[in-house]
Amino acid sequence: MNIKNNLNSGFKGFPLTAEPCSIEDIGSRGWNVFNDDLPYPLAVLKETELEHNLRWMQAFAAERDILIAPHGKTSMSPQLFRRQLELGAWGLTFATVFQVNAGLEAGAKRVIIANQVVNDADLDALAYLLGKTPGLRIWFLVDSIAQVELIESWASRRASAQRFDCLLEVSVNGQRTGVRNAEQALALAKRIKASANLVLGGLECYEGGLAQCNSDQDSKKVGALMASLEHVAKACDKHDLFENPEIIISAGGSAVFDLVVPGLKMTLSKPVAGILRSGCYVTHDHDFYSKMLRNVEQRTGLKDSLLPALEVWTMVQSVPEPGLAILSCGKRDISYDLSLPVVAHHVPKGSPQKQAAPASWTIFALNDQHAYLRFPQDAATPQVGDKVILGISHPCTTFDKWAWMPVISDSGTVIAAISTRF
Repeated sequence: MNIKNNLNSGFKGFPLTAEPCSIEDIGSRGWNVFNDDLPYPLAVLKETELEHNLRWMQAFAAERDILIAPHGKTSMSPQLFRRQLELGAWGLTFATVFQVNAGLEAGAKRVIIANQVVNDADLDALAYLLGKTPGLRIWFLVDSIAQVELIESWASRRASAQRFDCLLEVSVNGQRTGVRNAEQALALAKRIKASANLVLGGLECYEGGLAQCNSDQDSKKVGALMASLEHVAKACDKHDLFENPEIIISAGGSAVFDLVVPGLKMTLSKPVAGILRSGCYVTHDHDFYSKMLRNVEQRTGLKDSLLPALEVWTMVQSVPEPGLAILSCGKRDISYDLSLPVVAHHVPKGSPQKQAAPASWTIFALNDQHAYLRFPQDAATPQVGDKVILGISHPCTTFDKWAWMPVISDSGTVIAAISTRF
């Protein structure tokens, strides 16, 4: 049994009085969140919505003849990675070399590191992983000749003949990493082709920084980036700079995934593998990505799309003055980087079911361990001992606050669990 998958009272959210158990055995405990069997705050995954999202995004990609390599940084959960791979994901994406281990634990054989690799320790680690794992392929991003020279210096000092797979990153002014124009891109691609330590497998871009939840603006900006990507791809193809039998063309795709899909299906002299790297779809959210999704639905006519699958359950621990309730959840438990939590549901004390929270209930501040809920004094009043279920904005920064999460059924029964590797 993998010691990483053992749970005990040293894990936040695990009952102090319960016997330790493995992740795989958690469903046998018969716990139910409505019965206060687990302490609050508690981040939970809803199985029905989770399964829907996993299957929905896989089907979305398959129907458009593209592949998906979900970004693992969202959850860093081997259990979720395994489900994504079993449903047909081409591979997994990560942001760092360290994160790749969690993907290998889940059985991944194809990995994209959607970032530049530049230091010796990371190059040592990649060479080690590739050497010890039969059939493993790892592509990382390259966006400068200076980076190529660092890799060649590493190979020379290590007396290594390792040839790393890479993708050239294309971007635009004002954005994050990536070459800024076609001339730079072609010069870099030629330099990679001349290197004894790199193999150019294709191109990559990240469009997320361009998205502003304005459909017209987003369509224009992302469309221009994808056109630039195609221009570079055709120039590299013309000069025979792609060395593998199949050319990878990849984009991010969590916020505006519909806008990058057409650009992943370009025609080149070799077969093209168009790979979407969406990550946040696995649980979606209640605010930021939910707003982005409404634009996707309007642009594409989608009616059955992603559902919020991650919630944080809290208790009302104090109602110290009219119009204010204090909840047992804070910055240590829930994301707040994009926006504050959303009040999703209310469970009155002793009730076996949740109900929609009044629209007038809002979270207006967080401390390390407390959430401030404001409510009109002439409206429904939360009571000490009630449960308040909070929706999130940006799942990545809620996942990283929990070493494990229970997976619950529609009736609140804990049927499974996931662990994380942050």
